Amino acid sequence: MHRSTALALLRRHLARPLDAHEADMARKIIAFTEAHEDCFLRSCLEGHLTGSAWITDPGGTRTLLTHHRKLDKWLQLGGHADGETVPLEVALKEAREESGLTRIQVKDTELFDVDSHWIPERKGVPAHWHHDLRFWIIADPAEPLVISDESHDLAWVAVSEVASLNPEESMLRMVRKTQAALA
Repeated sequence: MHRSTALALLRRHLARPLDAHEADMARKIIAFTEAHEDCFLRSCLEGHLTGSAWITDPGGTRTLLTHHRKLDKWLQLGGHADGETVPLEVALKEAREESGLTRIQVKDTELFDVDSHWIPERKGVPAHWHHDLRFWIIADPAEPLVISDESHDLAWVAVSEVASLNPEESMLRMVRKTQAALA
């Protein structure tokens, strides 16, 4: 499977100034991707690459979050690559499928953030890692939303209020990056 696009993105991301935790995750995701030719497939049971869209309004003051049905928490939109080897395409596909948005724009074709998180066993699928490659996407909050069957709800949330819905470092890091980019 073609991994060069993902590896190039990850290596460029690692060359940026990152906090120690994210830099460590980026190194581990690079090693995982190099070691697993099937890293874009769910059948790679140790874990797999996923793609996410950190969607904000044009001013970067609000972000679109989904209340994820399986994980029962507020998160950015995203999901499995299912064989797609271009991480940005995964993020865009997931953004459209999970929100109904059609008029989205890529703020940057480089990675915005990376995160590795443990997914618990569910319905016979063993626990595994999601190595999430995240991109900053811009959308218009006035565009109607369509809640997919993967979500309980969708909501535009003030970036400054994300912590009240999900205080995990993975989310807070994206908030800090957004605020720093706009400062």
